Amino acid sequence: MSLEVKVPVLPESVSDATIATWHKKPGDAVKRDENLVDLETDKVVLEVPATADGVLKEILKQTGETVTSGEVLGIVIEGAAAEPAKAAPAEAPAKSEGKAEAAKSAAPAKSAPAKGVDELSPAGRRVATEENIDPAKVAGTGRDGRVTKEDLVNHAKAPAAAAAPAAATPGARPEERVPMTRMRAKIAERLMLSKNSIAMLTSFNEINLAKVGALRKELGEQFEKTNGVKLGYMSFFVKAAAEALKRHPIINASVDGNDVIYHGYQDISIAVSTDKGLVTPVLRDAQNMSFADVEKAIIGYAKKAREGGLTLDDLAGGTFTITNGGTFGSLFSTPIVNPPQSAILGMHAIKERAIVENGQVVAAPMMYVAISYDHRIIDGKDAVLFLVDIKNQLENPHRMLVGI
Repeated sequence: MSLEVKVPVLPESVSDATIATWHKKPGDAVKRDENLVDLETDKVVLEVPATADGVLKEILKQTGETVTSGEVLGIVIEGAAAEPAKAAPAEAPAKSEGKAEAAKSAAPAKSAPAKGVDELSPAGRRVATEENIDPAKVAGTGRDGRVTKEDLVNHAKAPAAAAAPAAATPGARPEERVPMTRMRAKIAERLMLSKNSIAMLTSFNEINLAKVGALRKELGEQFEKTNGVKLGYMSFFVKAAAEALKRHPIINASVDGNDVIYHGYQDISIAVSTDKGLVTPVLRDAQNMSFADVEKAIIGYAKKAREGGLTLDDLAGGTFTITNGGTFGSLFSTPIVNPPQSAILGMHAIKERAIVENGQVVAAPMMYVAISYDHRIIDGKDAVLFLVDIKNQLENPHRMLVGI
């Protein structure tokens, strides 16, 4: 029975996808739920699994082609078995035993299939081609040992660095033109949409995180034993934001034409950096999540992001965003609002700074925080009060634990 391998139904926000990698060739055996092909969308890479055991008979859409929901990518013959490899012709009886042994030694030994260029992402194939790299000779660090673009880039740099003094050409000014990935192009489009359609303004404050640090030190070990995850700073910010959004609902609202939509829930997007760009998976109903729930969800999303396993459902929606530039050492920045949301909170690096406390100069772990917001519906007063609410909660974290 012939089964069609189809593009899954894409959400309204995703119009089409690009075939990134076929993991099987015509004639290969396939197992039910085994990934056959990767599709790259504007947001994530989708896997298309086999729906039954059988053999991939035909590939109808090739790597690099653009496809839409429901299009047929290939054909699988259910229940079929892959054809066995053809055996070498038997030696004639007249040949001597010595010749037979020589023929055996000359025959190529069977080995596992090489990691070919067809198994790489489009960006990986480009690097392999331009750098003349055999993927089979590169150790893969991706999922299932797959060779990634970064593996190829690092492989290319290693020998190049050693040979650079001898191979360098005086006065050389090399350039390279590389097309944007679909995700990077979409990020660029949304950033321009934010810039051109939102009256964006940013307000700043600073937070003394000494008490949060002391609480983490006091309860961190028991928290980890109980919940299996560490008590991080992000869960404090998420919980503080969820509470502040309840008290300042305009920050949690969005614009739709001439209407303002107030959301009676707090779906907080958390910015996560990947090798393909920034993604924002959503903590749904963050107002109902515990500190442990938040930490586990963030760890899960980070793992899925590194492995390319985020789904469109993971990224859909969101009423407010938190981004942490401090992860990379940023001390100060103005984050960009993610439409149709109306505000974003920016965290930064924690630094020991001198402050005045009770008339004394002391060193304290300080963080600059920023809120960028859509000034069309959010007044400066609302944004500042929201940020002060966040500050007050984090400087008095015991209040968060009892919900005041």
